[in-house]
Amino acid sequence: MAASLSSQGHSFLTPTGVEIVFVLVGLAVLGAAVLTVTTSQLVHAALWLVVALGGLAIEYLLLTAEFIAWVQVLIYLGSVVVLVLFGLMLTKAPIGRSPDADSGNRWVALGVAVVAAATLVTLVVDAFRSTWMDLSSGGGSTGANGEVLFRYWVLPFEALSVLLLAALVGAIVLSRRHREEG
Repeated sequence: MAASLSSQGHSFLTPTGVEIVFVLVGLAVLGAAVLTVTTSQLVHAALWLVVALGGLAIEYLLLTAEFIAWVQVLIYLGSVVVLVLFGLMLTKAPIGRSPDADSGNRWVALGVAVVAAATLVTLVVDAFRSTWMDLSSGGGSTGANGEVLFRYWVLPFEALSVLLLAALVGAIVLSRRHREEG
């Protein structure tokens, strides 16, 4: 699946159209993610999250991982974001600007984000410095992805589903408490 750069005859200095689109969509996803965490309106944050997760689905399509792209759309866009919006509605979160949404730790959060991003980029660049993926080999096929997902990632997906269920139950409990007090 991965081959040496010299045997492919391709370099990072001559990107293909797919690579250019991949970088442009990646920048749009990054912008939407930044807007998600910096906006003071909770509903707008949820909608920017939709844009970021949708952009990730496009990235998966560009990597020829159609199955993962549709899982991204169905699970994250179709379920998680709806669950977040449902939780916002149940807890009667403010629709407009919310001064409580900002803890005042923006510089600390920015520092942690920059260090985490630099560490991640360093690790990924170091790990894949001399490899190049041949996307035409079928490495992103549904069969290969499904085999890896169901062999190694079943437990994290189940843990995430239990966590989301707990968040939904918590939102329902909070909304009932507010109704009983009022």
